[in-house]
Amino acid sequence: MKFLDSSVFIHAYLKPKRDLTREERAIKEAAKTIVLKVEGGEPVITTVVHVSEIANIIESRSGLLGSLGFVAGLLNMKNVKILGISRNDYEAAIPLSQEYGVSLNDAIAYLKMKEENIKTIYSFDKHFRNFRDITILP
Repeated sequence: MKFLDSSVFIHAYLKPKRDLTREERAIKEAAKTIVLKVEGGEPVITTVVHVSEIANIIESRSGLLGSLGFVAGLLNMKNVKILGISRNDYEAAIPLSQEYGVSLNDAIAYLKMKEENIKTIYSFDKHFRNFRDITILP
């Protein structure tokens, strides 16, 4: 089981506003490959925070219907486990975010990975490198 970060969907789904560099095209293709694995049934975990993050970005770029379609599709995937987030999670994530210099959402992802005993994350967010005890794919 792997954690699925919002950056995967952002790179896979959003249409760029400009021409991409060779490296950016490679990231986009890798993200699409991960999405195909998930759509093919690979089990993954994410959180409501990460789903909301993706939905908000899709809505701002593609409109409400695109955002709702994305969320509905994700909710229909039996292989995608979406974890809830509590006040306690935020309280634990704040000092972690400060200590490792990562966003609050990245700290929450890391905490949930620890809770679920997950060692690997699909992400294109370089901040996860600050956590030395997890593997970042691709």
